Amino acid sequence: MTVTKKPLLRDQWRALHAYESVGKVPKAQQKDYKIAVNDLGANILRSGLCGAIAAVQRRGNGDLLLSHLADARVPGLEDAAASDVARRVRGLDADAYMLATREMLQVAMWLKRAVQATFEDT
Repeated sequence: MTVTKKPLLRDQWRALHAYESVGKVPKAQQKDYKIAVNDLGANILRSGLCGAIAAVQRRGNGDLLLSHLADARVPGLEDAAASDVARRVRGLDADAYMLATREMLQVAMWLKRAVQATFEDT
């Protein structure tokens, strides 16, 4: 009997990506990472995707979160590098920007869940 592996649904892949990414955050960076992740969803809703990415960039230690966001396979931002995410977001047309915003909100939600489940009280 051959067992075929079913492809992951998009939300399943986001959850897997979030838990793998959060699991790799060094203990010394967990407190700042947790703050950045907790702010991300609200910043997207309040300031838009460009504003939220800019807020992560302004953080002195936002590079790790940017790399996790870049690796999240958000439509329109596939194959983006952490250093390139902001430029790629700014280059999206209106439809792609709206889709990327919705997708990034889902990524932010899964990262937040993973942080809550994985990090000890920091």
